[in-house]
Amino acid sequence: MQKYSRVLVKISGEALAGDEGKGFCHKMVTKVVKQLVQLINSEMEVAVVIGGGNFWRGRSSGDMDRTKADQIGMLATVMNAIYVADVCRSEGIGAVVQTPFTVGSMTELFSKDKALEYMKQNKIVFFAGGTGHPFFSTDTGAVLRGCEVEADVLLFAKNVDGIYDSDPKLNPNAKKFERISCQEVLDKNLKAIDAPAAALCMEQKLPIIMFDLDTPDGIHRVAMGEKMGTKIYVD
Repeated sequence: MQKYSRVLVKISGEALAGDEGKGFCHKMVTKVVKQLVQLINSEMEVAVVIGGGNFWRGRSSGDMDRTKADQIGMLATVMNAIYVADVCRSEGIGAVVQTPFTVGSMTELFSKDKALEYMKQNKIVFFAGGTGHPFFSTDTGAVLRGCEVEADVLLFAKNVDGIYDSDPKLNPNAKKFERISCQEVLDKNLKAIDAPAAALCMEQKLPIIMFDLDTPDGIHRVAMGEKMGTKIYVD
């Protein structure tokens, strides 16, 4: 099995809410954090991006200016990162939140050099606030930061166990892909990742593994090289 050295984990905001649907489920957050701690204990360098869907779904706010809606979404990701980073500290692991814009004294401005320095110190670095600009998803923000810190792989923890040729909730005969190229994801319009994120992955040769967050110890197992979910390859 291929163990990765530096990973960026992307977690959906909805996952933090658990069965509550909104806000935080502390039990779920702690479960996720314990897996991140496992990565540190396995001598990996770890960065994390969290979506904001447990507070805000900007794209569904059709009656609101898109720029303002996306700005609210960016702030939702900052709240999530601050919360999860604090849980990391309570579990004995240092954590830092970096954002592309100033948030008072609550976060640090993004710096590749500082982020790499923190990771080498066995701290988890949370990249919040997306790209800092509207019209870009947190998936794109995750890919951007993954490229900047030269991650070996992006680990996208979702609420489904991989990529299918159709919605498995609607089609019981949906076919799951174990491996699929970034270009195929776009050509087949599978909506696993958006076009800007896919294009950047292809350009920078950065692979993605999509898997189910509910899989026991899934984050740690995938990072250690166990085959699960779907690998989006770029070679």
